[in-house]
Formats: sequence, structure tokens, C-alpha cells
Amino acid sequence: MKRFLERAVKWLLTASGFVTSLVILLIIAFLFTEGAGLFREHVLEDGYVLVLNRENTVKELSAAEIKAIFDEDVTNWNELGGPDMAIGTFRLEDADDYFTEEQLGPQYENAGSLIAALVESRPGMIAFIPESMLPEDPNLNFIKDKTISPGEVLAGSEWFPTATPAPLFGIWPLLSGTLWVSLFAILFALPFGISIAVYMAEVASGRVRNILKPIIELLNGIPSVVYGFFGLIVIVPLLQQVFGLPVGESGLAGSIVLAIMALPTIVTVAEDAMRNCPRSLREASLALGATKWQTISRVVIPASMSGIASGVVLGIGRAIGETMAVLMVTGNAAVVPTSILEPLRTIPATIAAELGEAPAGGAHYQSLFLLGVILFFITFIINLCVEYISSRSKAKYN
Repeated sequence: MKRFLERAVKWLLTASGFVTSLVILLIIAFLFTEGAGLFREHVLEDGYVLVLNRENTVKELSAAEIKAIFDEDVTNWNELGGPDMAIGTFRLEDADDYFTEEQLGPQYENAGSLIAALVESRPGMIAFIPESMLPEDPNLNFIKDKTISPGEVLAGSEWFPTATPAPLFGIWPLLSGTLWVSLFAILFALPFGISIAVYMAEVASGRVRNILKPIIELLNGIPSVVYGFFGLIVIVPLLQQVFGLPVGESGLAGSIVLAIMALPTIVTVAEDAMRNCPRSLREASLALGATKWQTISRVVIPASMSGIASGVVLGIGRAIGETMAVLMVTGNAAVVPTSILEPLRTIPATIAAELGEAPAGGAHYQSLFLLGVILFFITFIINLCVEYISSRSKAKYN
């Protein structure tokens, strides 16, 4: 009976591990599949076309160029390699400005032929209209509708997924905002975290340690939205006054909030690693004449580097993956930041804010999954770096 129970527990643990691993792999596969689907989507919305006058020689336009045209940032076709003509834009909602209700018809049944005639009569006009409205064989040029390219996404400097006629999915503003906030958060949290860990492990008395440790661990259980409220009410106004900013929501506010959130993880893991440092190493260092602080800095900390690195990566992971707190205090501006004092937006905050509004299966929806893939790779690279540091540390002190 005992042997049967042992085998049953063994198979149960094996099955649990297998199922867990399989579920993780399926989640990763689903994430990559949905994210890669963005590059199969077309620049223009399905069922719509961009048409030009026959005299216009422009055949292709990027999503950024289309947006610049309809935002009137580009006003002449020669700026896009075309003829020297002023650009005129037309959307379906502009039909009432050119035609009467009687001309368009009760159901807009005449709209297609009228719009085609309008574009034919105006050499510089570009129209964004449903393809189904156009008459057969219109005497017009069609802009080639390409699929979204990886270059436009990975190197794009504009994130505007709801723009029409052509949405922009440049992730660089979100990626730079994520790295910017996370870097400064770790720069703030790491020295304080290591200092507190050293104090608790090597300096503080047992009574003080027993008081501080539960308090620090309790900070891990506070919901992130509470940290966000604290940052919004306390940190944001303070930064606005100190630096004379027009708005206090900035990357610096997000970094400070994330540093506070990452601090308990770094302190707890690093302190446990230092307390597990072999007593023989400490005694050998002191026996050779080293002072207590020399022993801490040259023996305990290097010998505990593996655990300290684990604490740091857990802290970085929380900083990079945080959503609500960052969304509340960073200003949520999808622009490439040039200073830590400017508003910005991170990848997790973007996913949290926009996923509920993105139509399932559409380009916007798939772009958010692609952001999840980018976040996965960032975390994966950080984990590889920590594993490398940990392996070198273990090899040195084994």
C-alpha cells in the first residue's frame, strides 16, 4: 500500500509538471501567433481604398505618409515624389460638402459615381472611400495596399492604432518609455535595497530585524493601484513643484513609484541570500584581520551575489510588468521621451488601457499581442543575464 501511494504521488507530481509546462508553452505559442498576425494585416482598413486622379503618378504610400496627408502635414504631392500639385483630401463624411442630398440619393446610391467624377476633375485629390461604392472600371489610380511591415512597427516613432485611413503601430515610443522608467526605477531601488538588506542581515539586532522584516514583506502585499494613488496624490504634485513642470505626471514619477514597489522584493531576497552566506567565510575573513565592513563588502556581498541578482531580477520584473501604478502617474503619452521629466507610456500600461477597446482579431488587437511578445523577450533577456551572473558567482565561490 505504501509503495502504491509513493508511485501515485510520483506520477501525480510528474503529470502536474508536464501539464504546467504544456500550458506555459501553449500560452507562449498563442502569444506569438496572435502577435505575428499583425504582419499579415493590410495598411488600409478592409473594404476601403485610396484613389487618385489619373494625372497623379504616385503609386505607393506608407502608413505614416497617408496619415501626414490626411492630417495636412504634407500639402503638395512633390513632397512624396509626385507632381507639383496641391493635395486635396476626401473622406466619405465630406460628401455633404460637395453634393446635395438629392444628388447622393436617399441611400447614397449615387455617391460612388459622384465621388469618382469629383476625383477625376481634381488632379491633386486623394479619396478614402469604400471599394464597394465605386463604379465598375473607374478612371482612377489606386494606391497599392501593402501589408504592415516589421520595419514600420519595430522602428516606427508613432503609436496611433485608431488613426484613419492608416493606423500607425510604431512601438518605439512604448519600448523607450518602458526601458526609461524601468532603468531609473532600478537605479533608485537597487542602492537602497542592498543597503537595507546589508543592515538587516549584518548590522541590525535580532529584535530590530524581527520588527523590520514583517513590515517590509507587508509592502509586497499592497495592491499596485494603492501605490498609484499614493504617487498621484503625493509624488506627482511634489515633482511638479520641485521641477516647475506644467504637469507632474512624468517618467520620473513612474520610476519613483516602481522603485518603491520593487524595494521589498529586492530587500527580502537579498537579505535572505546574505544570511545564508556560509559562516566559515565570515570567520576566515575576520581571522585574516579584515574589519566587519571589509568582510561585508568583500566576502558576504560577493558570495551572496547569486541571491542578490535573483532579487534584482524579481524587482526588475515587477517594474517592467507593472500596469496600473504606471498608467496613473506617467501621463500616458505615447511619444518618444527625451527627458525623464516628460510624460510617457509603457508597454504594460498600453496593453491594459487599450485591449478592452480593440476589436478581437483586428490589427489593433494583434499589435497589443505583439507588445506582449516584446515584453516577453525583454524579461527573457534579463533572466539570461541574471543566470550568467549567478553561474559565474557560484563557480567562483564553489
